[in-house]
Amino acid sequence: MELQKAIAQNAREIREKKKLTLDAAARQTGVSRSMLAQIEKGDVNPTISVLWKIANGYKVSFTSLMDGHGEDTLLIRSDEVTALQEDGGKYCNYPAFPFREDRLFETYRIEIQPEGFLSAQPHMPGTEEYITVFAGSVEICVQGNSYCLGMGDSLRFKADTEHSYRNVGQDTVQLSMLIYYAAE
Repeated sequence: MELQKAIAQNAREIREKKKLTLDAAARQTGVSRSMLAQIEKGDVNPTISVLWKIANGYKVSFTSLMDGHGEDTLLIRSDEVTALQEDGGKYCNYPAFPFREDRLFETYRIEIQPEGFLSAQPHMPGTEEYITVFAGSVEICVQGNSYCLGMGDSLRFKADTEHSYRNVGQDTVQLSMLIYYAAE
């Protein structure tokens, strides 16, 4: 299923399951009613920041907005994944394994071009991120602390606070991101 269509279908289904009007959903997510309506119609390709606002507002995982609804075995070819972009395309998020109720995590492949940056909103309480860098140099800031990671370095942090990622080198950063959601 095309990513934009999956987002449209899932956003509408989640909102309706929660019995929210577009106006109530806008108040809960901080995303305007008109933007939510455009997303649900598949008229726009939302940014990562907008999708995080919706996910956090609905108290659902980020990938629940993109999931094509699960098979037992899932093979994901890199050329079949549509990147979600920020910072003018300098920060690209490639969703890999979506969240499911029977496992409390989701994974991504991230590429950050030189000078690329993303400031992330806090995720749901108890959420943790697990990062491993495969190429390049990235600075990750969490709660006023800065961590510089290079190839082979890994970092775990509580992601229910503001955090950011910045490519501080000359090469493209390639990293994997696992987001773990605490059981309620």
